[in-house]
Amino acid sequence: MIKVVVGLGNPGSQYAASRHNVGFRVVDRVAAARDWHWDGKRDRAVLAQGQVQNTKVVLVKPQTYMNESGVAVGPICRFFKIDPRVDLLVICDDLDLPVGRIRVRAKGSAGGQHGLESVIAHLGNADFARLRVGIGKPTHPRAETIGHVLGSPQGDEAIDLATGEDRAATAVLAWIATSTAEVMNTFNAQTMPTKSLADSRPPRTRQVDSSKNEQSDPAGS
Repeated sequence: MIKVVVGLGNPGSQYAASRHNVGFRVVDRVAAARDWHWDGKRDRAVLAQGQVQNTKVVLVKPQTYMNESGVAVGPICRFFKIDPRVDLLVICDDLDLPVGRIRVRAKGSAGGQHGLESVIAHLGNADFARLRVGIGKPTHPRAETIGHVLGSPQGDEAIDLATGEDRAATAVLAWIATSTAEVMNTFNAQTMPTKSLADSRPPRTRQVDSSKNEQSDPAGS
């Protein structure tokens, strides 16, 4: 059995700490917790691979920009011959959720998230699990949304977002071991679960050097 977990974001160090890159940071946390290395490349993405019990897991960070994420995800799903309805999880940011809140869904629309829109377009349907991490709405006018998603949180907001990313990584490991339905029941509630990512393995910080790519829209929110 193979499970593919995709974290959406923009390549390049200038975006590494942005709200938009929560997907990248979540899969980085999973890789660090399991001591998997980002040493694979395929279809305009970097990969980290490992084993959880009898399941092979492929972590994916598309090296397109956000609004072209499906260009990488579609071919990877076909290469590994997975059924996206049960074996694919996509992680992204969400403006409509409070900062650090996570929400798991088995399928559904993109909800205005352009990375998800691209994945749906390249897979041909929206029947795959997604894990959204809240980044909150900007306090300034909607015209500033691009600045918000590409900006970096500070102070308490940064702490809340990091906590949400850690909880999202724990949810990813639970999804690999159980099912989307079980993860929804556990992690969509407001209360924090007692089991944390640290229970899987003490995480080690690992920095990834993301190379520059073709021009596109990094604010594909």
